[in-house]
Amino acid sequence: MRFSFKATLLVAAIAAATTAAQANTLLSVAGYDMPNGDGTAHGGDFNYWDAGYSNCVASNCTTDGLSGSYLSGGTGMLTDGVIPASSFFGGDGVGAYVGWLENPTITFHLGSVQTVSEIKLYVDNSAISGVAAPGSVVINGTSYADPNWGSVDAPQTIDITGLALDTSDIAVMLNRSAAQNISWVFLSEAQFLGPSTNATPLPAAWSTMLIGMAGCGMAAYWRRRRPAMSAVG
Repeated sequence: MRFSFKATLLVAAIAAATTAAQANTLLSVAGYDMPNGDGTAHGGDFNYWDAGYSNCVASNCTTDGLSGSYLSGGTGMLTDGVIPASSFFGGDGVGAYVGWLENPTITFHLGSVQTVSEIKLYVDNSAISGVAAPGSVVINGTSYADPNWGSVDAPQTIDITGLALDTSDIAVMLNRSAAQNISWVFLSEAQFLGPSTNATPLPAAWSTMLIGMAGCGMAAYWRRRRPAMSAVG
């Protein structure tokens, strides 16, 4: 019993000392470049621009991307942390989404080389007025697709995991679903996550607790043995 008890304590202590706290970290985006959204000039009911973009040159923040308006050197609606709870029409077309009548490529800049293990894209899949989730997403030249992307109504999260991208720039292309004859693609937010840089052993308090438990266990063991040892003497 003594050796079994000690072995159990030893295994527990080793497990606690070698277990690391694993979590994904949200990475900061320094800026992104892309064609502006489209709108009434090309058949939309509203203008689905990134009108709050931080680096507006001339009228590029209030002109359709199909008209040649390209945004660069700033940030805007796609990285402001606002994730809508309703579809694009919930804000009369001027909510938290940017919408395109093309397959846009958005290049996100992380500012330095980072390890990206997961990407989340918050899109609209309302199936109204030709709006739906993209049929595929191309990330730095690699295409990703999942039939489940088209099975959820209204706001939807496209969660691409298992990545191992060591890069400072991430080009994301949203491909409209040709099979569904989709005209529009809407994106409200993009998030990039990487392995936590603070993956450390469990807190020292856990080790202290284990040592205390071991001490209590050994004390109880010797208390049980003491009468027997006295009787033998």
